[in-house]
Amino acid sequence: MVGIVIVSHSANLAIGVQELASQMVQGDVKIALAAGIDDPENPLGTDAMKVHQAIASVYSDDGVVVLMDLGSAVMSAEMALEFLPEEQRDKVKLCEAPIVEGTIAAVVQAANGANIDRVLMEARGALAAKIAHLSSVIGDLSLVNSEVEATNEQRQISKQIHLTIQNQMGLHARPAAKFVAAASRFDCDITVQNVSNHSEWVNGKSINQLLILAVHQGNEIAIAAVGADAERALATLQQLVESNFGEKTTALAINSAFTSPYSSLLAPSALHGIPTSPGIAIGKAFLYQPLPVEVTEQQVEDPQAEWQQLETAIQIAHREIEEIRQAASAQTSEEEAAIFDAHLLFLEDPTFLSAVRQRIFDYGLNAAAAWKIVIDRIVRTYKNLKDPYLQARSADVRDVGQRVLRLLSGVTFSLLDLPEPKILIASDLTPSEITQLNPKKVLGICTARGSATSHSGILAKSFGIPAVMGLGTELLKLENDTLIALNGESGQVWLNPNEAEIDQLNTQINHQLAIQEESKILASQPAITRDGKKLTIMANIGGIGDAKLAVAAGAEGIGLLRSEFLYMDRMTPLTEEEQVEIYHAIAEIISPHPLIIRTLDIGGDKPLSYLNLSPENNPFLGWRGIRFLLDNPDLLKTQLRAILRVSATYKTKILLPMITSIREVRAVKEILADVRTELQLADILFDENIEIGITIEVPSAAIMADKLATEVDFFSIGTNDLSQYVMASDRTNPKVAKLANVFEPAVLRTIAQTVQAAHHTGIKVAVCGELASFPEAAPILVGLGVDELSMVSPAIPAVKAAIAKLTMEEAEAIANIILNLDSGEAVKNYLTN
Repeated sequence: MVGIVIVSHSANLAIGVQELASQMVQGDVKIALAAGIDDPENPLGTDAMKVHQAIASVYSDDGVVVLMDLGSAVMSAEMALEFLPEEQRDKVKLCEAPIVEGTIAAVVQAANGANIDRVLMEARGALAAKIAHLSSVIGDLSLVNSEVEATNEQRQISKQIHLTIQNQMGLHARPAAKFVAAASRFDCDITVQNVSNHSEWVNGKSINQLLILAVHQGNEIAIAAVGADAERALATLQQLVESNFGEKTTALAINSAFTSPYSSLLAPSALHGIPTSPGIAIGKAFLYQPLPVEVTEQQVEDPQAEWQQLETAIQIAHREIEEIRQAASAQTSEEEAAIFDAHLLFLEDPTFLSAVRQRIFDYGLNAAAAWKIVIDRIVRTYKNLKDPYLQARSADVRDVGQRVLRLLSGVTFSLLDLPEPKILIASDLTPSEITQLNPKKVLGICTARGSATSHSGILAKSFGIPAVMGLGTELLKLENDTLIALNGESGQVWLNPNEAEIDQLNTQINHQLAIQEESKILASQPAITRDGKKLTIMANIGGIGDAKLAVAAGAEGIGLLRSEFLYMDRMTPLTEEEQVEIYHAIAEIISPHPLIIRTLDIGGDKPLSYLNLSPENNPFLGWRGIRFLLDNPDLLKTQLRAILRVSATYKTKILLPMITSIREVRAVKEILADVRTELQLADILFDENIEIGITIEVPSAAIMADKLATEVDFFSIGTNDLSQYVMASDRTNPKVAKLANVFEPAVLRTIAQTVQAAHHTGIKVAVCGELASFPEAAPILVGLGVDELSMVSPAIPAVKAAIAKLTMEEAEAIANIILNLDSGEAVKNYLTN
């Protein structure tokens, strides 16, 4: 008779499963447990030797089936096999079935005298009856989610946290991708619940299940973890959520139509859709109708060969998507390119892949058919959700699904290469298809489906291609070369527009071109007040794609490269060579202007899970910024070497984060001196006079600015952190975040004192925080004597325009008045009235 072994992190869970299974067969089957570890304070875990002993206790020539929960249980079981004699090893099978249903099904079959292959098949198919009975809306995603169901008892003894999601679109694809990437680094089981809508618990390592929770901004989620590294996992995920996944919390008007001074003059259009990407286009239609991949359902005799074929296709798809992501980052920005991080995680989703695997191994389906069935069900699941944003994610799943199907079927991917400039007409476009478009050939886009919140729409906007989506199937009846016009601001589409309509549209096009040209001219000009005072306007960036946008916006250098963004979503720190390559590429783009690189600034709202930082009660007052780097000198030395090497060719500066005292600056300068010596001994060139600056973002640095100014070459004031430290309010805590207002007089007075101290010593001061991006703040900062402003690239033209309207006398008068007001609200009212 086949023996059964249950491997679980929880001894209580294993005992309960054993008792339930034994009652099914009155104890006729040998069942052994290998659960928990011998540690009274932390009993959750698995031990390979326990698994080995359990296998030995139930072993017979009929074989042994081992059922496991996830994480270390699987690794312990695999290790236990290594201790078995070779002749026994082949008769012990590790089963991927859910531990509760799988054990019961296996025990019932074993009690009936079934052979090990039959026992395995029944265990793997254990959830089919439950799925058929419940007909869950989640469809195939629930196929292998029994580990979540099975851990109800575990969850009672696991650690659990409750958090509020502040992201503008909630837990959408990009933050969900970051969540899964972080969760997947830990061995423990992680489950998530949307407390606000009383959802079921789902697998926190499955991007599809996270998205289907439909977590909106303001929703409360619960995260539970059970396993050896559960506490560390929860701390990492808490930091990730509380940092808003690196996104801003303010709402964006993604769905709002753009206003136009000419919209009232336009005649009613033949079709009206969703305004997606601004701009007007007139041209002939090009109908794009790619044929879907045809899949024939077949029964196969070698499921392992089918699975291997699918794994190969997934690996190739993974490489293709990584290439698309890289290209998108170069063409747009890192934020838009991050859309494809979610695509990569779809390919790795454990619940999704297990559902496909079950259809191949248990139902004997060919790989393409099994893949398509599960893809189609997930697409339907997204489409059936009430949330329009989540409905739009069906296009992303379909995009990934079709890519793998093409590879499985040997269908060549056809490039969208228009013979001449035309307006692209399609049923819908995937994000991958958008990235291959040539904006010089695609005048505009019209689709029957889609929305402004689709990733395709977001990419079209970032590529500057006018687009209207959701026009309905009537659109697809158009013939090629039909003259059409579209207004991406109003959602209007004209079919065969008459001369009057074309004239009106051309007038509007010319108006927009004039505005764009004026903006380009302004962006390319220096920021000079009416009486000749020049300020340097620079950009804050996170990567290579952002640097290109900065140049286009008229930046006169990079005032802040947030180098920590380059470390995110990695399993290991950047090597010296990797850093040199990235810094060199950015410096080349911005040359001859300077590149200021802020050394790794983690902690607070910027965690790096692979560095295994211990959780802190108040991370903003904890081990972050320069404090962390000085305790990890090898990490700092590697980065300083990379920066110095780039400085040999391009004008490069070093910026140190979160400096609180002179001793920290001197400690870094000692390490920098060692690095200089190492490079000199190795005959590696670098800028001997490279400038080093510090961020002023804590009160102690501002108070000691006169002393700190004698140690460095420049200051850069980070108003985001400065405002929260001056106002003693955590800017990631929604209950007090509004107190961390950069317009508070206390914050502005701190800036004024810092500028005075710096200028008295003869060094320059930049402002690189959010305050620099507000045109209405320009009079204050100019009046306070700030020398440089560094901001997000889109804000550059408007800030330059605001400076050009001022004289120094006017700016100084405004600054003096502002400093004597009594609240941030009073400051804003004064500036806007």
